[in-house]
Amino acid sequence: MNAKYLGLSLLPLLLFGSATSLSLTAPPAAAQFRAEEQIAIDVYNRARPAVVTVSNRGGSGTGSFVDPSGIVLTNEHVVRGSGQVEVRTLDGSRYRGQVIALDRVNDLALVRVSANRTFPSIPFAPRENIQVGQQVFAIGNPFGLEGTFTTGILSRVGRNGDLQTDAAINPGNSGGPLLNSRGELIGINKAILSPGGRGNIGIGFATSVLVAQNFIGQANNAIAAAPSAPSTLPSPRLGAGSPPPRLGVTLDPRTLTVQNVQAGSLADCLQMQAGDRILAVNGTRVRSVESLVNFLDTRPQSAVLTVMRGRQWGNLQVDF
Repeated sequence: MNAKYLGLSLLPLLLFGSATSLSLTAPPAAAQFRAEEQIAIDVYNRARPAVVTVSNRGGSGTGSFVDPSGIVLTNEHVVRGSGQVEVRTLDGSRYRGQVIALDRVNDLALVRVSANRTFPSIPFAPRENIQVGQQVFAIGNPFGLEGTFTTGILSRVGRNGDLQTDAAINPGNSGGPLLNSRGELIGINKAILSPGGRGNIGIGFATSVLVAQNFIGQANNAIAAAPSAPSTLPSPRLGAGSPPPRLGVTLDPRTLTVQNVQAGSLADCLQMQAGDRILAVNGTRVRSVESLVNFLDTRPQSAVLTVMRGRQWGNLQVDF
């Protein structure tokens, strides 16, 4: 028994005389919550470690690890204009993240974090676990208040697949997860309806996880193409033990149009820019990101890229 606790218990005896028995108060019982409260608590505790703050020069938003290797899913408008962002995890660790894929139509982006560790991640909900009327939960960083948790219902599924909810979503929630009661990802929060700029009126929108899964599937080649540890300067020559070269660009997997150029990369040195479209390598048409990656994996010493900018095209000599 703790000596300090015993001393305090005996104090009344010393002041008021002897007693024939000593009564000790039992410790309080563990807190009890209603079933729906416990569900919310469990959802938050499971998902919160996988929710991150994503920051760039233009501000910050929220994201979620969707793969333990370090793949973060967020909004395109959160990372807009940046090839690299800062990703801050629950424990306060900060990592450099490379933007590796974008979908402006559905406001989605993928960011790769390179680290010698695995990360907690949020599982995707199957189609049958996304139903109008179900309870939903949002985690985000509104106005810099990290880890804010709000609840509501799934109010509507739009014709375009967007999810509508009355869970409170505010600036800083962008890119954060919308979850079901199983802690599964059903949407990526992205916007609110705010007539006249009056703030949140209970109508928020999220891109469906079904759309996000399709985006991630299309971006798998871009994920493979992204360097696991981005360098800041290109190497002029590659030895046998060096990793294969990478251009340092984020490409639209459907059109091979450049969406971002990594500062200090080969593409940056070649003065490539967003909007450029890669047409061919060494005179051979490039039909997919995978074919470009396969070529780079052969460790060429040099190559000629055919690039279109606007309505004009030209050849760029690249020395790896």
